[in-house]
Order: sequence, then C-alpha cells, then structure tokens
Amino acid sequence: MAALTGNLASATRLVVKIGSAMLVNPDGSLREGWLEGLALDIAEARARGTQVIVVSSGAIALGRRRLGLPKGKLKLEQSQAAAAVGQIALAQGWQQALAAHGLVAAQVLLTLTDTEERRRYLNARATLNTLLDRGAVPVINENDTVATSEIRYGDNDRLAARVSSMMSASCLVLLSDVDGLYTAPPGSPGAEFIELVEEVTGDIVSMAGAPVSGMGSGGMVTKIEAARIATGAGASMVITSGHEDRPLSRVLSGARATWFIAHGNPATARKRWIAGSLEPAGHIIVDDGAAGALMKGRSLLPAGVKRVSGSFSRGDTVAIVTEAGVEIARGLIAWDAADAATIAGRKSSDIEKLLGLTGRDEMVHRDDLVMTGKERT
Repeated sequence: MAALTGNLASATRLVVKIGSAMLVNPDGSLREGWLEGLALDIAEARARGTQVIVVSSGAIALGRRRLGLPKGKLKLEQSQAAAAVGQIALAQGWQQALAAHGLVAAQVLLTLTDTEERRRYLNARATLNTLLDRGAVPVINENDTVATSEIRYGDNDRLAARVSSMMSASCLVLLSDVDGLYTAPPGSPGAEFIELVEEVTGDIVSMAGAPVSGMGSGGMVTKIEAARIATGAGASMVITSGHEDRPLSRVLSGARATWFIAHGNPATARKRWIAGSLEPAGHIIVDDGAAGALMKGRSLLPAGVKRVSGSFSRGDTVAIVTEAGVEIARGLIAWDAADAATIAGRKSSDIEKLLGLTGRDEMVHRDDLVMTGKERT
C-alpha cells in the first residue's frame, strides 16, 4: 500500500474526520494528550504543503457530562443542549492544541442544507477557501444545536465526505474505532481484513456493520456511504484506527488501514458535475476577449459580459455564450440575475459603487466553470 500511502503524503488538500470515541474519554473528558499528537500530525502535514480541514465530532459527548445528562440515547432537545455546551469545550481544545504549533483554528458549523442548497454551498466553500488561503485550520462539526432530523446528516462520516467533495480534497481520512473494513464484524469467526477497495459494490456495502463504541452515531455503514461520495468526487479515502497516538503518522508509516480508490481527480469530478447540469438557469453573453480568456483557463469578469438573460440566483448554473450564439462554457454564477445585469460590461472595481456592496470580482470563477463548446439552439 506504499503507493496509496503516498496519496496522504502528497495530498494538496486533506480532510480528516475524528469520531467522538477518539476525542472523548468514557468519563466525558477530552483526550488532551491524543489531541496534542494529532495537532502535531496536522502541523507536519502543513509543513509538507498540505491544506488540512478537520471534521470533528465530540461536542455532544463533552456537553452531556457538563450538563449531568444520563448515559444512553438522548432526546433531541437533550442532544442539542449538550451540543451547545460541548461545542465550546471542543473548540477550545482544538484552539489550544493547534496554537501550540503556531496554527489558527477556525470553528465552522454546518447543516445538511449548507452543502446541498446551491447558494449556501457556495458561501460555505468560499469561507473555507478563504480560511485555508489565510493558513487557518477549519474545524467543522454538524450544527447539532439547531439542526432537526429533517436537516441533519446524523453522522460526521457523510458530512466529511460532503466537505471533501465540496472542497475538492484529494484525500479523506476517517479515524475510526476499528482499523479498517472486514468481511464480517471484527473478531467474529471468519472475519477477514480488506486492505483495498477499488469500487464500492453491493458486496462491499453488505459487509458494513453497526457502531462499535456506542458513543458516536455512525458505523461502518456510514463510512461505506462516505467512501461512495468521496471517491466519486475524485478523492481517495482511508479508514484506520484512531485510538493510538499520532494516527496520521501511523498511516504514513504503513499502519493497517483500508484504502478506497478515487475515481478521476477532484477538479475533473467537479467540472463533470457542472457540465452535467440539464438546463441552465440563464445565459451570459460575452465578447470575443472574454471568450478568449476563458479558453486560456481564466475566470469570467464582468467587463467581458455584454448582457445577461434568464432568471437565476447566485449559485445557479448558467450557460456562457458568444455573441454569435455559440455556448462555450457552463458555470456557477456568483451574482443574482439583477445584480449581474447591473455590473455587466463594467470593471470589477466598480461593483461596490454600482451595487452598494462588496462581492466577488468574478462573474463566474474558473473553479466553477467548465468549457463545453455547444451550439446554442
């Protein structure tokens, strides 16, 4: 698995998911020594040039102790109250651990809607990109305090996979109760360890079992679903034990783990998703200069836009069309239709004066754009 271990060592953007059982002792206290070791792993990854995003469970487990809540399954309102208290302790723990290595922790709370609804998706991604560009380490958790059952992920495995997809990560690490995927529950007769999964098939799904620790809300079922999401978005994924100190270093040293093979690369997967939009919400007509810039891989700036058509909102897919009527690209628009029409043909420096607010300089950022070359009908 040396080649796959290299995926972790050379990752440009890494998402690491930590379960409650990794961070919280059975008595509800934070595993400070373990967290300090992981913070050192993150600092070393940063020194290699890897941007790191953390998806961290533990708020409810920490908060229930402080509120004196009983063991066992909590009611929704009890879980939300525990999350409100525990999230403060969790953020403080991460801040202290990362600060010891000169790193800044940034707390980000997400719900299902934030990664599924286009406008909120773009806002979340822009915020996370800004944090990473400024050298911070985003520490993400589900917003359990306000999320109801209808808008919850219910586990951080799938949340981590969605974040991996949204942020075009090249590798996702799930630190688990177990050291990987087995053909049957670990320890049971005939259970065999699986080192490599090239594709998430029905047979792989059938091997998943129930949670081991009882502290978290996920299990191998959610990890397999996370693998389907992450690998489909172009990220490799690894499941390994997180109980030991320095878990990322252990993976790099060849510790037992199950690797899931990525399909394509993050940029290609994202472009494929944009290009696959069935019907654009509007059209952006551009001049020859802008069309040429797009062909060279640049973003679409307002100055190159002749006019806009259609009724669309920020985050919708639009077709980019030449004045001759040829669709050359599709992308996610950074402005609502009315604002886009107002700034069309103007310099980015004029946006604040025209709209009375600051926003993105681009009409469509190159990361949100794919060339298509279709004839408009």
